[in-house]
Amino acid sequence: MRFLAFAISDPTPCRGMGHAAGAVDLHNQDCARALLAWYDRDRRILPWRAAPGVAPDPYCVWLSEIMLQQTTVKAVLPRYADFLRRWPNVTALACAELGEVLAAWAGLGYYARARNLHACAREVVARHGGRFPATEAELRTLPGIGDYTAAAIAAIAFGARATPIDGNIERVIARLFAVATPLPAAKLEIRKLAAALTPDERAGDFAQGMMDLGATLCSPRRPACGLCPVVSGCQSHAQGLAEALPYREEKAERPTRRGVAFVALRDDGTVLLRERPLKGLLGGMLETPSSPWTERGESGTSALDHAPLKAQWREVPGLVEHTFTHFHLELSVYFAEVASDVKLAKTAEPERCRWVHVRDFHSSALPSVMRKVLAHALEEKRARPQARVAGAQPRARRRSA
Repeated sequence: MRFLAFAISDPTPCRGMGHAAGAVDLHNQDCARALLAWYDRDRRILPWRAAPGVAPDPYCVWLSEIMLQQTTVKAVLPRYADFLRRWPNVTALACAELGEVLAAWAGLGYYARARNLHACAREVVARHGGRFPATEAELRTLPGIGDYTAAAIAAIAFGARATPIDGNIERVIARLFAVATPLPAAKLEIRKLAAALTPDERAGDFAQGMMDLGATLCSPRRPACGLCPVVSGCQSHAQGLAEALPYREEKAERPTRRGVAFVALRDDGTVLLRERPLKGLLGGMLETPSSPWTERGESGTSALDHAPLKAQWREVPGLVEHTFTHFHLELSVYFAEVASDVKLAKTAEPERCRWVHVRDFHSSALPSVMRKVLAHALEEKRARPQARVAGAQPRARRRSA
């Protein structure tokens, strides 16, 4: 990457405090020009990003933006390719079954996004004839599209002067203008500064340039200020604060919740799974039947009260741990091998249960935490291959000739 600096006699007009409006506008224009020149040379090549001179596909822009929320580009790349292969346009996605979409989404987390993705596709087809609306206001009426996504689609797909603010752009703006207010309180200030910086032309390229800058040079730790195209106008660099910004308020410690998961393996190689309610955490995904997840948790006899069927349950040594956005989860795992005609308890809600073969786990809508549970239990099975199936008759000993 080559270095491009722009000349400016006084770096402080970035914030627009105590300086003429004309000086601030000139500085912002210089910033935008420098960033766009850098983007034209050093832009990341991404499968959802249109080549120079090619009109972006709104479906690709929308799909990538939903997938990239709170996820890395590395994690999204294979899922994006798979989605596009299976559902090459919004009409195809709208016709898909929700379970298929959830299964394809597994591993990207935040499964409400997958449900909203599917609902949004159906709305675009039903209300807009399969064409995404072009304005931020109209885009915000669609499921799963908030302020950031609406601005990103409007700018990138339709060339509107809109200002999306993701984590990368937030960090770049906080450093460029040396915003001293800690996040999240600084969000409104950052939004106003970013909007003033957005040029009238090429707003989509500018937004993607800001994203690239934050992802490659203006990184959270050890920013590469010597390669930055806007370093000569960066107040935090001038003040020696680049690595310290943005400031953040201390987060409260996540609470820990505990529960018990039950893995029942039939002698035909299938495992009992249950569909979670559509609303709420991991909505519509598959799980092993489990006790409620509470801060107190349960153990011993009380834990077995939540078992989905009668069996010789044994506790698997160790815990399965998983961290969600708002809490940390610890699950004890109980495992049992059962006959193929075993009956489910009413408390297991049999109408939401199904038996899924182990070989089909890869294509099932299983969230990461449940894949951990199943791996933990089946590893126990491999370690104890001689455990007797509950309800099955003992095998007769073979007589020697």
